[in-house]
Amino acid sequence: MARIAAMAVVAIMLLGFFALITFRFSAPQMAPLYTDLTFDDSAAIVSELQSINVPYELRSEGATILVTRDQITQLRMTLAESGLPTRGQVGYEIFDQQNTLGATSFVQNINQLRALEGELARTITSLARIKTARVHLVLPERELFRRERKDPTASIVLGVRGELSAGEIRAIQHLVAAAIEGLTTNRVSIVDDAGRLLASGGDGADDITAMAGQMEERTLGIETRLRNRVESMLNNVLGPGRARVQVSAEIDMNRLTRTSETFDPDGQVVRSSQIRELSNNAKGPAQDGSVSVANELPGASADANNGASVEQSATTEETTNFEISKTTQTEVSEAGSIKRLSVAVVVDGRYTQDAGGAATYEPRTAEEIDQINALVRSAVGFMADRGDQVEVVNMQFAERPELASLGTDAPGLLDFTRDDLMSAASMAVTLIISLALLFFVLRPLVKRVLEPDNEPLALPTAAEVPAGALEQTSEAPAEQKPAKPQWMDQAKMLGESQIETLRDVGTLVEENPKQSTLVVRDWLGQSAAA
Repeated sequence: MARIAAMAVVAIMLLGFFALITFRFSAPQMAPLYTDLTFDDSAAIVSELQSINVPYELRSEGATILVTRDQITQLRMTLAESGLPTRGQVGYEIFDQQNTLGATSFVQNINQLRALEGELARTITSLARIKTARVHLVLPERELFRRERKDPTASIVLGVRGELSAGEIRAIQHLVAAAIEGLTTNRVSIVDDAGRLLASGGDGADDITAMAGQMEERTLGIETRLRNRVESMLNNVLGPGRARVQVSAEIDMNRLTRTSETFDPDGQVVRSSQIRELSNNAKGPAQDGSVSVANELPGASADANNGASVEQSATTEETTNFEISKTTQTEVSEAGSIKRLSVAVVVDGRYTQDAGGAATYEPRTAEEIDQINALVRSAVGFMADRGDQVEVVNMQFAERPELASLGTDAPGLLDFTRDDLMSAASMAVTLIISLALLFFVLRPLVKRVLEPDNEPLALPTAAEVPAGALEQTSEAPAEQKPAKPQWMDQAKMLGESQIETLRDVGTLVEENPKQSTLVVRDWLGQSAAA
């Protein structure tokens, strides 16, 4: 009974273990539906999942909800149709949920402000580096009969993953400023969840700081672009990792506006010409000084003038206007142009193997260095008038390039994802447990079951052996057997009887193993005593 109970327990344990393994690998894989949820959103999503009978799991104290992997996309679309998750934000759907018939203008303005803040927060949260966002807007209303107007402002609190770069911070400022009428980027304040000020909403010094940050980013971008260009070219010529390039760029931070006006005296053109001719005939008084009506009548002849004097004059005026060609040129030089470039290139030599297989370093020739120098000058846009410098030096690297990890290999068959590693670990643990059960539990039990017990076995005596067995085996038709010697027949009969006796004894031993053991033990004891 003890063996049967042990075997039953082992069988139940094995069945339960393999049932657990089967359930574990046949169960659908769960994946996060949403993470970092608030309690309100988590409760609303769980209620929605229960209403549509979808199995789910809660992790991280309700902040993470897991569902089957093949239903994630469909469930997200279904929850998005219901406006979930809201993440504590209300968008323009606030106007769909309220009756605006009896709402006052104050309530409508507040709802519009809440909707605008919620939509901006949702847009900012859609960025890859942003976990959460809260937006607060101040939109002052212009009073009647007042010329002065206050500009709108905005303050943003961000929950970030890692740290935001200067470009990402400015992108958020421009995003919010472009969505609000009259809002400028220097009036958008940004603070992260650790309380660090990422962007100030003041004037003056903040503009200078922002411009300095832009210039620094532009300088870094120019240096990185030129360095990658030169390294890519040298890697194709010399081999991967055989050259190191550093670029230093000096950027002009000044913004210059120049206006020039040039007159060309040789480019005269007649614009207008005017000729004026005047003639004058005047009659003087008579010589005797008398004045009569006849003298003053029109058309009076000279004879009628009775000796009066006559004056005549003619005047000609000519006016010519010339237009001189004029050139007006306005040149605006924006900040950010390159004033000077300095490029340093270190090139490794060649490695050859001698007869013994040892690597031998060989420097590059002066002709190769000159060719590399010419290639680098062309790649960076070298300008001697600008004061650019390019230095190419051949030096032996401390570590051979083929021994270094270049990190340019594409993902291979051994590159596993996190899910693959978790599945492999689960299978390894299951295999280890299976082997442990097999070698440390099942094998000892089976071995013990197969071993004989130490209890004595009672064997039957010679008198208890059926006498008819020997007679039955010896019965045979005499006429069917050939004539044989008598001693041969006796030996055959004796052998058959012994075989039959052994068979009967074996049957008795199988039916009574304990008694057989006791009998054998008694025989051994009697032999030892004799």
